[in-house]
Amino acid sequence: FIMQEAHEKVNEIRIKTDHDFNLEKQNLVHAGKLKVQEEYAQKEKDLDIEQRVSRSAAVGNARIKKMKARDELLEALKKETLEELAAFCKSPGYSELVKKLIVQGLIKIEETIVEIHARAEDHAIVKKVLPDAIADFKFLMAEAGRPAAPKVTLSESSLPSKMCRGGVVLSALGGKIMLNQTVDERLNIAYTDMMPAVRHGLFSEST
Repeated sequence: FIMQEAHEKVNEIRIKTDHDFNLEKQNLVHAGKLKVQEEYAQKEKDLDIEQRVSRSAAVGNARIKKMKARDELLEALKKETLEELAAFCKSPGYSELVKKLIVQGLIKIEETIVEIHARAEDHAIVKKVLPDAIADFKFLMAEAGRPAAPKVTLSESSLPSKMCRGGVVLSALGGKIMLNQTVDERLNIAYTDMMPAVRHGLFSEST
């Protein structure tokens, strides 16, 4: 009887031990699966973030390249226009432009004593058109009900040829007032004012 009871006790202990072992094994396997799933989910999340960052960087780089290409094209157009202006400043029609630039300048500066500065190669042209420019200015001011008779002279000092491709600079009050009427400056102003329209005309939204 004692032996039978001992065997039953041993068997009971073995069954309990096997049950506890299996339960612990299941818990360990479950915990291991959860850990693997969490690690996989984290790696998947990290990969997704990495891909998003990579795509964003690629899009950013593409935009930068596109903007750089646009700016280079616009600068090339500006340079080409300046070259065309330089050629025009050697043509017969240049003297009329100089006259108009002087008239415009006199209207803008609106001073009684004005000095005109020009490139050495343009002095003869300025001397030729200056009387007509002053006459046109007086006529326009009289028409506007603001008669004026400024003293306008050509400065003996010349604008450096490297500074501009043509046009004039007007000064008054001993140089305290300066008005740049060179073709280079006028192009810069037009370039800035018309930039939105130029961009729209050259580049569509899809490019």
